[in-house]
Amino acid sequence: MPEPVSPPVPQDVVARLKALLGEGGWSQDPERLAPKLVEWRDRWSGTTPLLALPRTTRDVAAVIGLCAETGTAVTPQGGNTGLVGGQIPQGEILLSLERMNHVRDVATLDDVMVVEAGVTLAAAHEAALAAGRRFPLSLASEGSATVGGLISTNAGGTAVLRYGTMRDLVLGIEAVLPSGEVWNGLKRLRKDNTGYDLKQLLIGAEGTLGVVTAAALKLFPILASRAVAILGVESPHDAIRLLARAKEETGGAVEAFELVSRLGMELAVKNLPGLREPLETRPPWHVLIEIASGEPGAAEASLERLLGAALEEGLISDAAVAQSEAQAKAFWALREGQSAAQKREGPAWKHDVSVPVSRIADFIDAASRTLEERFPGVRIDAFGHVGDGNIHYDVLGPAGGDARLHDDLRDTGAHIVHDLVMSLGGSISAEHGLGTMKTAEAAGYKSAVELATARAVRAALDPGRIMNPRVLF
Repeated sequence: MPEPVSPPVPQDVVARLKALLGEGGWSQDPERLAPKLVEWRDRWSGTTPLLALPRTTRDVAAVIGLCAETGTAVTPQGGNTGLVGGQIPQGEILLSLERMNHVRDVATLDDVMVVEAGVTLAAAHEAALAAGRRFPLSLASEGSATVGGLISTNAGGTAVLRYGTMRDLVLGIEAVLPSGEVWNGLKRLRKDNTGYDLKQLLIGAEGTLGVVTAAALKLFPILASRAVAILGVESPHDAIRLLARAKEETGGAVEAFELVSRLGMELAVKNLPGLREPLETRPPWHVLIEIASGEPGAAEASLERLLGAALEEGLISDAAVAQSEAQAKAFWALREGQSAAQKREGPAWKHDVSVPVSRIADFIDAASRTLEERFPGVRIDAFGHVGDGNIHYDVLGPAGGDARLHDDLRDTGAHIVHDLVMSLGGSISAEHGLGTMKTAEAAGYKSAVELATARAVRAALDPGRIMNPRVLF
């Protein structure tokens, strides 16, 4: 079904926006716009009459204020790494904060870093390390994903098990509301019991309640020891039991616990240069585990104890422990390259879902059995963050299969997967948001009370529905 398109923006509004932003503050250059109008998998493409490139919060407020006055729709965009289409405009003004890319402050005594929304995750990591601290959110697109986008989608990544999602890592926010007013909520407090927490409304709102312009982020100590290994397991059921054992053995020092299927490992080795099988036994499932500690040598010792116990209890069949930083990065490349490895295999229908950790294996078993019966020859690449219940359950059609089957997989297959997820008490979107891809479907799973409440909040803040109008409720 084609995306709904916003009404054309009047030329006088475009002219006024240009005048507000000044030289360098906007673009209509097709070459400049092209990469911002296509999602990286080429599933969504869009149009815009103007790319707005503000340099300051005051500039953002001026743009949003004019759009509110004239009823002009706006689509905010971060690093354009989203996978559900929410960042691709369909005729709206496209707002990018890429020029707002400054680190405003790093306060080590408070363990807080204040950054603008256009700062990339990689740049945030570098700024924290330069101050002898660490910002722990980690994901494969760190070089292009921006802080504003990560907040707007409540990003998760690989370290949620220990540090939580972006929602847990944000202390304060500066934002421009749909009226054009600036809310300065850049507090650095761990405790603030003074009523509604407005920042939590903006986190995960996908730009519908305002534009995040800066954030105060939590920092953590740089840990003294780190150990990374890839382990072979026979099934996701064994992986879940191994996770529980790892938590007990390390006293909560597990930073990441990632599951990769046999198909996922084969596609990574086949389609990504420089990667190879980590285990000669080529087990049906792999677990990538990372343990970190503030005590020198403690992570390595914990991992050694865990591997001994897991082998004795039959939880793992094989193991490879990284002997260097380069080898650890190679192990992580196998996991983080899963989505990229699928691109050469034809369409892949991606399901970013979460279920209680205890039900992950049941979900994978039931979903795979049902889809394989319904679509013979279908290929399942299930991988992801077992430690927090988030599985990327990706479905690839048979190699060289009928294109009509791909369409059926996208529609019927998604409902099969999502119905099962909801029956297990899960969510159809764990970390990528709803965007335009899942908004209508999510509404069908929510209660009337929840939908009415969400719509009331949005109507109160954005009565003209100018902010990312095709996204959320």
